[in-house]
Amino acid sequence: MDEKAILHYPESKFCYALDRNTVCLRLRISKSDAPDRVEVVYGGKYTYATEQKTAKMERKYTDRLFAYYTATLRITDSRFVYVFRMTRGNRIYYYSEDGLTEEYDFELSYYNCFQYAYINECDLMKPIEWMQTATFYQIFVDRFRNGNPDKEKAYVNLKWGEIPNPKSFAGGDLKGITQKLSYLNGLGINALYLTPVFKSVSNHKYDISDYYEIDEQFGDKAQLRELIERAHAMGMKIVLDAVFNHCSENLSQFQDVLKKGKKSAYYDWFVISNDDPLEYETFAACSYMPKFNTSNPEVCDYLIGIATYWIREFDIDGWRLDVSDEVSHDFWRQFRRAVKRAKPDCVLIGENWHDASGYLGGDQFDSIMNYAFTKACLDFYAFGRFDTKSFADKLNEILMRNSDPVNDMMLNLLDTHDTHRFLTRVGGDKAKLKSALALLYFFPGSPCIYYGTENAMEGGYDPDCRRTFDWEAEREDGDVKSLIKELTALKRSPDFARAEVGIRAENGMLIVERGKYLLTIAEGGGFTAGTK
Repeated sequence: MDEKAILHYPESKFCYALDRNTVCLRLRISKSDAPDRVEVVYGGKYTYATEQKTAKMERKYTDRLFAYYTATLRITDSRFVYVFRMTRGNRIYYYSEDGLTEEYDFELSYYNCFQYAYINECDLMKPIEWMQTATFYQIFVDRFRNGNPDKEKAYVNLKWGEIPNPKSFAGGDLKGITQKLSYLNGLGINALYLTPVFKSVSNHKYDISDYYEIDEQFGDKAQLRELIERAHAMGMKIVLDAVFNHCSENLSQFQDVLKKGKKSAYYDWFVISNDDPLEYETFAACSYMPKFNTSNPEVCDYLIGIATYWIREFDIDGWRLDVSDEVSHDFWRQFRRAVKRAKPDCVLIGENWHDASGYLGGDQFDSIMNYAFTKACLDFYAFGRFDTKSFADKLNEILMRNSDPVNDMMLNLLDTHDTHRFLTRVGGDKAKLKSALALLYFFPGSPCIYYGTENAMEGGYDPDCRRTFDWEAEREDGDVKSLIKELTALKRSPDFARAEVGIRAENGMLIVERGKYLLTIAEGGGFTAGTK
């Protein structure tokens, strides 16, 4: 056995509780090791020396270097302790806090067994039920639809259908989304993620100057309320964008700092390194987006108040958390507690482009935008860096970053307002787009369709990925749109949504099993999907 490859951590993605009587375990070993049997020997903390139970573990996932064995245990004592036992031929190995040994003294186990000392209800990651069957649709509001032809349109400088630049305004608004809820519902969409809708001078609204007002280009609070109420009546959820890492330089509190310097009551609301001249941290290198200081309790209270206001007054269903990995962990812990008190099934989705397991232990986010999945799909379908075997390895490695409850709530995507359109990345090959869409739905988590994908919309990097929606194609049932309808119907069926997923490569094919359903993808991207 390769001891250097063996890994397990208690109370982590390798050991987590679903409830006070159900514990999930993972043990990582070298992929080249193949024990005849892997078991977990477990029991209660205060009876373990004399009473042990044994359960076989299954070799469930493999990636490029490692194999992962799993077991789900029903327990009666929430003070849970355990060690692992591996058998190969006539040799027996134990794995405990002392590492790999060929003997283990259960009478002295209280020194070196693994333990989940006590399963406390408030520490559990609570799954959000509606996420299990959700298909998201991301809308860049300015580019989706103008539903109010009578509004002031002097700001509009982009003709609908033309290619945008960074300063383009096309006139899309909240009424336009409301008018097309039936269209979206017909696609099978049951969750909308909207880019920011609050007051801002930009077309994207990620530089917010007033978090309590809807930008007049998009409408007003009454129109947002109508959108949410009509969406809810159709069984659709609404997730808004929380930009809490930074704000606009036009935010009144920052303007006060510009006027008064250190004498401003809001001076410590921002990360300021020098007073004269004023130097402060920003989002990226954008001087017009000063960064909030979330180590300041006043800032935390202000931002949490914003989040709970829109939940309390408008009944939104979630927040997508912009640049969430640059905001303090302490803030997100406070934020989660307040949001979940206001609405327990309000989903919190972080914009973390990298491994975010430190945020996904049940105390901060429910999930993240799964850009690791995006990149894996690009490496297979667009860049030719993966064959089916390496693709399967990578997909399994991504799953092993987080617990199963988190995986089931991940926001999986092929493209967004921050990336090239997937169809453009694959050279306009609709067969590859359709194959990737099928995988998007079969992979654990909630699929997210970027607006216009159903019409095979193309576009390069920002701002080209933010083109206007082609409404002339609304009634055309193209092959991509038809496939999305089939996949969304499948996602909403309980036997599919809650089915266990297995991923492997076999005979040059990527095989994804989801209960009785089977997806097979060939090296070139061709696919078949159906039942076994």
